[in-house]
Amino acid sequence: MKELVRCRPCGFVMEADKLGDVCPACGLPRKVFEPYREKVSLNRLLLLNFDLHPIAIHLSQALVIVIPILTFITYFFKNFQPEILKSVLIFSVFVFPFTIVLAIGTGIVDGLTRFKTLATPLLYRKIFASLVILVLSVATFFIAPYEHYGVFTVLLSLVSLATGIQLGLWGKKLINVILPGTYPQKKGSKAPAAVPVTPKEEA
Repeated sequence: MKELVRCRPCGFVMEADKLGDVCPACGLPRKVFEPYREKVSLNRLLLLNFDLHPIAIHLSQALVIVIPILTFITYFFKNFQPEILKSVLIFSVFVFPFTIVLAIGTGIVDGLTRFKTLATPLLYRKIFASLVILVLSVATFFIAPYEHYGVFTVLLSLVSLATGIQLGLWGKKLINVILPGTYPQKKGSKAPAAVPVTPKEEA
């Protein structure tokens, strides 16, 4: 395994032989770097480095932004490239639920790889919000053609967009979080006991 180094001020990790005169992330001189040892197993890093969940999320995010914009334009500006925009809108509404399913599936894999569990408060919220968007995307799939991509399509897509923004904010907090160790854990291995946290005495 190649030697790694970490920038002490910003936390950027890179291969030692690729380090130049300054940190690529924050620009501080190379003297601020220190040796770094990866605490995550190679098989887990290999899976995470495929970036399956971020790619799937970007696909669904693109559609959750495009659909309300296209619906608004086609509804209120009927003479502006109607054939092209309507075709793109129909396609976007059609594939939207499938991108959400892909995002949820890769999110489950990502969560289990990073945290070895999905039973955490923040992941519960992300799963619930993802299911909300899935329901909204399926509703849009059936309602939009029926109402000719009108007001209800705009409303459903805007609620999807708001939920997607919240999902993105939660995901931002988790992007660099990963538990150390190997995955999957060996049978019979026990997690270390939690250290009790006592409240500080009031001054």
